[in-house]
Amino acid sequence: MDRALQASSAGAVLTVDLDAIRANWRLLAERAAADGQSAACAGVMKADAYGLGMDRVAPALAREGCRVFFTAHLDEGIRLRGLVPPDSTIYILHGGMPGTAADFVQHNLIPVLNDPGQIAEWRACARKLDRVLPAAIQFDTGMSRMGLASLDAERLCADPQGLDGVRPVLVMSHLACADEAGHPLNEHQRERFALLRARFPGVPGSLANSSAIFLGAGYHHDLVRPGAALYGINPHPGHPNPLRQPVQLHARIVQVREIQAGDIVGYGARFVADRPTRIATISIGYADGWLRALTNRGRAFIDGAPAPIAGTVSMDSITLDVSGIDPAQLAPGREVELLGPHQTIDEVAGQAGTIGYEVLTRLGSRFERRYLAHG
Repeated sequence: MDRALQASSAGAVLTVDLDAIRANWRLLAERAAADGQSAACAGVMKADAYGLGMDRVAPALAREGCRVFFTAHLDEGIRLRGLVPPDSTIYILHGGMPGTAADFVQHNLIPVLNDPGQIAEWRACARKLDRVLPAAIQFDTGMSRMGLASLDAERLCADPQGLDGVRPVLVMSHLACADEAGHPLNEHQRERFALLRARFPGVPGSLANSSAIFLGAGYHHDLVRPGAALYGINPHPGHPNPLRQPVQLHARIVQVREIQAGDIVGYGARFVADRPTRIATISIGYADGWLRALTNRGRAFIDGAPAPIAGTVSMDSITLDVSGIDPAQLAPGREVELLGPHQTIDEVAGQAGTIGYEVLTRLGSRFERRYLAHG
């Protein structure tokens, strides 16, 4: 693709390939249904579809056949309800904040109940409406984050009236180390979940996030819940990534200058030229989500040639050492690749000392966004 000057006032362009996201969902759905299993495949839309735009991603997945979705918060679920077919099931992972039960009912959303207080409020809403209300019940099987703790789980299972007015439609938990295939906690959590799920005969179960889909059929149960894998993040770091990369990010060159040995570049004088150097300033910075931790560590690409970050990542700009780049490729307005064929989200995360999830969800709102779709 010619990354020359294009007619736009934006400093950077984020391109999202919706067909690649749909292809990733198909691959994950096929994995979930392999080995004689019949697990359905959901789509996790939290954080505005991991920063890529829920209003475009959710309908694309719905066209592919996805009918189960997850968000983290109630307001995300309310927004999502208007984007997907009426027969779609939407779960809210954080359950309901106090006083919000009626909003779940109004918008046909299902809370994931994580503690006794949430269960009590959902039961009270059911009594008030004189209805039985659906809910997912989440158990903590070893992560000590969301879900009923062991003692609360035992109390619930031992109380015949513990779920009066509540119809469990899903029993779920979440793995702490699914991206480490050999970690012993995976098997411990799987066994613990199997015991808890057996207390709810006939109720579908869900344990597998993106990475756990690749741990085998024993983790799939009835529903898998991929999030990051939909968006191309490698489910098992250090191994070949089976997923397509749907995200490209290009920033535009603002200025190019020549500096001499001893000249400094950027805040804090963290880059000092040791030779005559050509510096290009590009229009992206930490206000756009490009991590400040990439200072003197990250890189960009111009026509496939690497251009190291030289100096501190600023709020609105980054400086690159482009000494080895043909000057003809460095005109102001030229687009420089930050994510794309030469650099993945996971590679950028490695340079910044973080994970792909953070890189993806930090991508900012100032970009021009282009969505690619053929179906």
